[in-house]
Amino acid sequence: MRQVLFTVSAQQKTKTAKPNTLVPVRWRQEVQSVLITDAQLARRVKTLAREIEKDFRGREMVVVSLLNGTVLFLADLIRHLNLPLRLDFIGVSSYGLGTESGELVFTKELRLDVRGRDVLLVDDILDTGKTMSRVLPKLKALKPRRIKTCVLLDKPERRTHKIQADYIGFGIPDYFVIGYGLDFAERYRNLPFVGVLHPHIYKTASQSAVQKK
Repeated sequence: MRQVLFTVSAQQKTKTAKPNTLVPVRWRQEVQSVLITDAQLARRVKTLAREIEKDFRGREMVVVSLLNGTVLFLADLIRHLNLPLRLDFIGVSSYGLGTESGELVFTKELRLDVRGRDVLLVDDILDTGKTMSRVLPKLKALKPRRIKTCVLLDKPERRTHKIQADYIGFGIPDYFVIGYGLDFAERYRNLPFVGVLHPHIYKTASQSAVQKK
């Protein structure tokens, strides 16, 4: 089941996100706007859990989460899952200081045996699909009974691989988003909302990276 509750019209997607007063004063030099509030996140995560429960009812599930951006989303999601479950993690890294994804590196392997089990793969954001297109075959090779995928954010404008998630929290336009576990250069993960990063932050970082080469 795929359901997207947060949508932005085509006209809105062509515009730059505008600053708004929802951004705490401390962050206004770096965070351009709040895209999804903490209240919206809480409501949607609870609804996602109900959808997942309906599909996995009657069987123990293994939740496999991709590190590190999923941590806050994962914690909230599994607290609402009234199902027997096991939890494990796969570590993947594909972003450096710039905005473009690089070579995918596995930093942690799955520890639990998922053979014959129902697996829910959780990620923070689905954009190009590159990460999930590498992780899914790796999981399928372990012979689970079935695999379902759940992402907090879906950014279809950047898709380069034919990947679709089974459960989607919010569909978003092509903004550079941070907060609620998502980072830029390992910062901003602790923000309680999903925000849009000021372009000058990542443009400056990208220019610095180029100059150091």
